[in-house]
Parts: sequence; C-alpha cells; structure tokens
Amino acid sequence: MVARPIPLEWVQPKAVVTPIAIRLTPRPQPDRSAMLAVLLAHAVATALAPLMVARWGRMAFFPLSLVPLGSLVWVALNWPSPDNIPTVHVSWVPELWMDFTLRFDALAAIMSVLVLAIGALVLFYCAHYFHHHDGRMEKRLPSFAAELVAFSGAMFGLVVSDNMLVLYIFWETTTVLSFLLVGHYAERATSRRAATQALLVTTFGGLAMLTGIVVLGNMAGTYLLSELIAAPPTGTAASVGIALILIGALSKSAIVPMHFWLPGAMAAPTPVSAYLHAAAMVKAGVYLIARMTPGFADTAFWRPMVIGLGLLTMLLAGWRAVREYDLKLILAFGTVSQLGLITVMVGAGGPDMMLAGLAMLIAHAMFKASLFMVVGVIDHATGTRDIRRLAGLGRAHRPLLIIALGAVASMAALPPFFGFVAKEADLETVLHSPALGTAAPYVLTGIVVGSVFTTIYSLRFLWGAFAGKGLSGPSVRVAEMHRPPVNFLLAPAILSAAGLVFGLWPKGLDAVLEDYADTVPGGSTYHLALWHGVGLPLLLSIVVLATGFTVFLVRHRLPKAKSGFLPLGNADRIYDAVIRGLDVVSLRLTASTQRGSLPATQSVILLTLVLFPTAALVLGAHNRPDLQLWDSPLQVVVGLLMLAAALGATVMRNRLAAVLLVGVTGYGCGAIFAFHGAPDLALTQFLVETLVLVIFVLVLRTLPAEADAANINKNRLPRALLALSVGAAVTTLTVYAMAARTGPGVAVLLPDAAYYRGHGSNTVNVLLVDIRAWDTMGEVMVLLVAATGVASLVFRHRRFGAAPRVSTAVGQPDIGPVAAYSPAAGDVTWLRGSELRDPRHRSLILEVATRLIFPLIMVLSAYFFFAGHNTPGGGFAGGLVAGLALVLRYLAGGRYELGETLPLDAGKILGTGLGLSAGTAVASLLLGAPALSSAVVQLDVPVIGPIKFVTALFFDLGVYLIVVGLVLDVLRSLGARVDVELAESGQPQKAAA
Repeated sequence: MVARPIPLEWVQPKAVVTPIAIRLTPRPQPDRSAMLAVLLAHAVATALAPLMVARWGRMAFFPLSLVPLGSLVWVALNWPSPDNIPTVHVSWVPELWMDFTLRFDALAAIMSVLVLAIGALVLFYCAHYFHHHDGRMEKRLPSFAAELVAFSGAMFGLVVSDNMLVLYIFWETTTVLSFLLVGHYAERATSRRAATQALLVTTFGGLAMLTGIVVLGNMAGTYLLSELIAAPPTGTAASVGIALILIGALSKSAIVPMHFWLPGAMAAPTPVSAYLHAAAMVKAGVYLIARMTPGFADTAFWRPMVIGLGLLTMLLAGWRAVREYDLKLILAFGTVSQLGLITVMVGAGGPDMMLAGLAMLIAHAMFKASLFMVVGVIDHATGTRDIRRLAGLGRAHRPLLIIALGAVASMAALPPFFGFVAKEADLETVLHSPALGTAAPYVLTGIVVGSVFTTIYSLRFLWGAFAGKGLSGPSVRVAEMHRPPVNFLLAPAILSAAGLVFGLWPKGLDAVLEDYADTVPGGSTYHLALWHGVGLPLLLSIVVLATGFTVFLVRHRLPKAKSGFLPLGNADRIYDAVIRGLDVVSLRLTASTQRGSLPATQSVILLTLVLFPTAALVLGAHNRPDLQLWDSPLQVVVGLLMLAAALGATVMRNRLAAVLLVGVTGYGCGAIFAFHGAPDLALTQFLVETLVLVIFVLVLRTLPAEADAANINKNRLPRALLALSVGAAVTTLTVYAMAARTGPGVAVLLPDAAYYRGHGSNTVNVLLVDIRAWDTMGEVMVLLVAATGVASLVFRHRRFGAAPRVSTAVGQPDIGPVAAYSPAAGDVTWLRGSELRDPRHRSLILEVATRLIFPLIMVLSAYFFFAGHNTPGGGFAGGLVAGLALVLRYLAGGRYELGETLPLDAGKILGTGLGLSAGTAVASLLLGAPALSSAVVQLDVPVIGPIKFVTALFFDLGVYLIVVGLVLDVLRSLGARVDVELAESGQPQKAAA
C-alpha cells in the first residue's frame, strides 16, 4: 500500500499478493545482518532505559553501557577489508529510493569504534556522575538515559548508512536528541537557550543538506553514497548540491560561521559534552566530508570552502580558548579549533592528508572526551569549573592530575602521545601535499599558528585546574572537596592511557586508517610513526611548543602590550541579532496578514487560488479543450437546481435556510457523481453532506435565527465578484487540466490493478486502503486533528471523555423541569435518555422510529464496511453511516441518550482506530513486506465454508473507528456540551435540546 505509480505489469493476474521479504546481499560472512541487530539492540535499550532507571536509579547505566560495548565487540570481530565490505539491503519504498542500505567499510568501522567505545565509557561514567548525596534521583534521568542510548544507535546508523536519505534521517535524529540532551536542565534559561540555538543552527544546515542530497541524487540517478562517489555528477547543479551538503556538514561540526552553537551547548551535563560535543555528534560533519572527499575534492569550490573555513575556525576558536575561565569553555573552544584542523586535513584531498586527518580525529576524540570527564569530576568534587577558584587540586588529588596530564599532553602534541603522532602527520602531509599545490605554505602557516594556540590553552587548562598558583595552601573550593570514587576516574583514565598506548604503538592504527585513505585518488607514501627523524615537521613542532610555553609564561605582560583584544567579532551577538530581526519581521508580517478577521483571511486565500493558477495558465502552454457540457438532460436539471440553491443561499437572511440551500448544492454534486457511474463517490458525498448539515444545525442553535441585514449588505458586490471568480477559475482550470493529458491516464489500469493485486472489485476502496493507503493514512490523521481541535475549542479542561450518561445526571442544570415528571408504572420508555428530558421537547414518533431504525442503520453500516472491498462502501462510508445512527439517537433522546448508546471515551475510539491503521503498516514491516502492503488470507470454516479476506480490512477498520470517534466527539462537543451551556445560560434549547 505504498504511494507509487501503477506499473503496466499490474494488469497481469496473480493469485495472491506475496510480501516482499528483507533481502540481504550475498555475503561470505554469516553475520552481516548483525548491523541491523546493533540498531535493534539500541532501540530496545532505549525503550527499556526509563524503566531500568526508574527501577535501579543511576546504577542502570552499568547494564545500559553493555549495549554499545557489545556492539563494539561485533565491530572488532567483523572488521572490513577493502575486498570484503559487509552490506545489508532492506527494500522499503524503492520508488522513493528509501531502501535501507547499510555499508560497513573502513571509515564506517573507524567511526563506529569511536561512537560505541566512547559511548560505553560515557554511560559507565554517568552512573557516578549522577550520584547525589541526598539519595534522590534526578527527575529527568530516565529520559536522559534513553536519549543517550538512542544517540549511540543513531550515530552508528549514520556512519553505516549508504543511502543518503536514510543517512539524513539518522542525521536529524542526532539533532533532535542533541536538543533534548543539551536542554536536560530545562529549568535553567541558559540550557533552554543553548538547546534552541543548537537546534536552529544544525537544523538549518540539515535542511540545506537535504536539498543538496536531492539535487545530487536526482542528477546521478542514485542515492547510494558508494555509487555517487564512484561516479560523481558534474555541472552547475551538482556544484550547488555539493555546496549545500557542505553547509550541513560544516554546521554540524561547528565550523565558522556556524561555530558558536558548540560553546553554548556546554550548558549540557558533562557526559553529553564528553560524548556528543567531543567524540560523536560534532564528528558527523567531519565524517561526511571525509566520506565525500574521494569523489568531490576536485570540485571547483570544495577546497576553498573546506580549507579556508577550516583554518579560520582553527585560529578564531583557538584565540577564544586562551581567554576563557570556565574549564568546559576552554575545552569547547579548543574542540571547535581542532575540528577546523580535522576538516582541513580530511577535506583537502590526497590519501596522505586523509590518513593524517583520521589520525587527528581519533586522537582528538580520546583526549577531549577524557578531559571533559575530568572536568566533570572536578565540578562534582569542588562544585566549580572556574579556574579562578581552583588552586592546589594537583596536590590534593594526584590520580586525577596524572589522568589530566596524559590527556593534555596528547592535546598539546607532546611525545610520546598519539596527539604528537597525529600532529606530526598533519605537518608532514601538508608540507608535501600535491593537492594543495601553491597553497601548501599558507595552510602550513595557519596550522602552525593554530597549534600555538592549542599549546597555550592546553597549559591554561592544566594550570587553571591543578596548579597551586603561588598559594600556600589549597583554595576554599579545593579544601572542601570530597574525593571522587575510583570508578569515577576509570573512564577518563582509559581514554588518557589509550593516547599513550597508540602514541607508542601507532602502527596498530596505521594499517586500519590506510584502508580508507587509499580510496582517495593519489599515491600513498606516509605511515604513522612516533619517530620520523629530524626534519621540518619536527622543527615546527618544537617551534610551536616553545612559542606556546613562552607566551603562556609571559601572559601577565601581554595586556601591557595591548594585545588583549582582536576585532574578531562575536558570533553569539550576530545570532541574537538575527533571531531578534526574524521575530520583528514575523510579527509585522503576521500583523499585516492576520488581522483576526475570518472573511479577510478567507478572501486572501481565495484570491491566491484565483490569481496564481490563472496567471500560470495564461502565461504557460496549454492545449485547447474539447468541451462537452453534459451527457444527459438530467445533469442539466440537477445543475440548474444547484445554481438556484447557490443563488438562494446568497440572499437568504435565515441562517438555517441558507445552510439547507448550501446542502442542496452538495446533494446535487452527489447526484452528478451517480450519473457518471461513481456510486462510491455519490454515497460518500450524500453521507458527508448529511453529517455536515447536522453539525451546522448544532452550531446554529447558539446563533440568532437571522443574520443582521447590515452585515449581509456589507461588501456584497466584492464578495459576489470573488465568488464568481473562484467558480470560474476552478472550472477553467479543471477543463484545461483534462485537456492537457496526451496519453492514457493511470485510471485505465486501476480496475485490473484493484482486482488482481488488491483482490477487490471496488476500485475506489482498493485505491484508498491499498494502492494509495499512505494518502488515506494522512487523511484520517487530519480527521483526528479536526476532532481534537473542535473539542479543544469547546472544552476548557478535559479534552477527551465519554458523553454523559443517565447515572451521572444528578445536579445537572437541564433536568430541573423533569423533576415533576416520572413515568407511571407500566409506561414504555423507548429511549432511556428521554427520561431526563422535558416532555415538551420529546417526540414520541421520533423516539419510536429511532428505536426501530437504529439497529437497521447499524446493520447497514456493517454491510458497507465488510462489502466495501467489492461493492460500494468501505470503512469510511460505514463509519459515516454509524455516525449518522449516533446522530439520530442524539436528536431523539438528547445528550444522555448519546452516552447510553455508546458509553465510550471518544479519544480512545480515535486512538484505537489510528493504532489499527498504523499497526497495519508496522505489521507489514515486521513480516518483511513494504509498509501498508496487503495480503490475502483464506480460511475454511466448518458449516460456513471457505472465507477469503484481505489484510487491508484491518486498515479499513481503523478508518471506520476514526470516523465513528470523530462523529461521537463532535456530538459530545457541539451537541452535549452546548446543551449544558444553553441550560446554564437559561436559553431555550432548540433542535436537539
């Protein structure tokens, strides 16, 4: 039941619909589909996380950390090789290129290790981070745990997705989860602002990226990254698409000018900063650039964007980092700076620079995640992150100092840590990169200057957090600190030690990184090593370290040289100014277009409907229509009646009479449908028109019987002209639209497609519940929203509920006159709800007729529902008939009779119907078929015989229940609730009172 054009081969008969199963590509490894298991494990853990935290508190983070840890084991055991790349393909909506294609190559494996390993350590770290001395668990901790686990799964899905559209889904999932995690402390204004800022910036980039994906995918005829990179499209449109994708990638990795959201995101809990903003989410943009570099690095403006903005980011953020006093902000601006460096390295092109860039990416993830966790320990132990309030912490807590020393040494590129190996690789490969050409010296100079900033803020972090600062004893905060448990230090210690291990043994990563670096065009000559001998890169490293140490030592003299300010601007202020400007523009635009006048708003909509399509028709090419005004005289008669009713409605002052005349036009339209051989459309039109008339009558009870003459005559001529223009425009457009067809329409294929594929003779019903079921799903959701909106306008407190029953009638304002009335013994009560009505408002004939006719109407409703797949009817028509039966009971017996007829919560009926419809889609997926696809079920029932039905019947049942729930909710809102308000106001009740 996917939304797709009808292929010609559908007209061939088939006995049954065979569901499309999940197809896995041929594989030598038996467990390639375990990639899906990794995603499923994270989904299950996400669902269970709130329950586990509610049951075990913060200790639930320990078992939750096993999910990414177990997934990491799978990654290690199934490491890909260039000639053996595991791939999984799940067909979902192939016509929209939405197949679920996963590809686990070297780059995906490298990123998966970072995502899963650091994710496991962060979850382990959370168990101690959220420890509170009073034993209370944070109220939002269950949702926090679920969001963090879900983020790990979403990042894994992002890095293994080969389909760009699926990658975008995971991409935006990380954006939403980041918003929730950054805004964890929602009671704080700073957290709310930071979360909103991160959401707006990254969502803007994501939308640009989606546009670029669509452009490139349509040009290349494929949305698979592997195929797109192997045969990249060219041309102006392709260049625009690449630029848009780069905007999304650069915004995600906080590259100038969209860098400011990352420091603001430090309002999040420290585990979020250590995971999302150091190791995972901010690496998504870098990952996408590295993924696309082999195919697009030679695009005209690729290198100017990537290298230019990357270097500017490195310098600007490095400058900001050396001026901060908050430990997290020092690390945050340092992260932005080094993301700029990594962007330059992986995006410049050439296998050697890719190798060096991936090495820096890994080194940065290890030391920066470790340092963020160290800051979390300091904050918990001392209650502050301000370096002006910390002194003597190094003497007070030696183990924490040693962990921080290892991570800071790697960040400052000191040997023998892996940060030094990666920085040496950066300098060497930039120096000899053929891809940079004559720009290599300028790029090298920028990296050297940026690295000096890195050395300075590394020393600033270490000195600010742990130094004694000339004091004889510790500061007040340090003196009052409580020593953190050993387990709290385990996660940062592992990452800090990993920097030393891989620094001493870089060969262990060299072969891993080379597998992907070799996919970049060009010859690979560089290998990671701790010692490459004396050369210019080593000399530059010495210069960087010496300059950084010198500047840090003489930092107190720098203000005298008036070097404390550089005119670099403030992106936060620019962002605030843009947001304020957009608010002002939106308010002025809203004030000029939304004046609170319904006629004015409707006039603008109708004028737009007339002017724009008509202008397009006049200016564009079109075929001359071949008009045929009518097929039979009956159509002329019905048309004249509709015209007379429409004209009468415009001059009628009585509101009810005008509504009835409008109803005549609706019934006439149904009659024309019937004349054209469309009984389903005619039946639906008649039922809907009847229900709409009832709703009008219910609303008109609260209005005066006649409209004010002054209002009717006001602007009558402009309204008449607008009405005539709309009618003429719609008619003209319809005529020319029919004339524009040059070949046979898809409608000629629908009867055979409905019979052979959908197993139904009623083409309209099969179209609604099978071929175009996605459209129907959207339409029933609109009905549900309409029911919610109507009731929300009427009810002030409780949105959903059941209609009132006789047992709840005590003390109600509308039963006073009934107090003196009570049926005598032996009297027959036709409708129970009528017992509580004033005898003056009762109609015995109507009650008797309702009691007799109601079961027949419900039988007709069931007939329409079950027979609709082959004859006129269906779930929608059956639901409308059942709704009209409820209307009849309400009109005859009042609001209490409505509750006695169907004593169910309208919201539950609506929810059940939506659940059935959506459940049909989910069930199809679980059975390995496309969403909303249907199959035939055949049963042999004793006595009755063989029975055959289509699974789309369950979808149709959901539609049936939604329509019934809608009618019940409208009667409860506009009927029963208005009855109460009329009784309370003392107005006489009309119609259905």
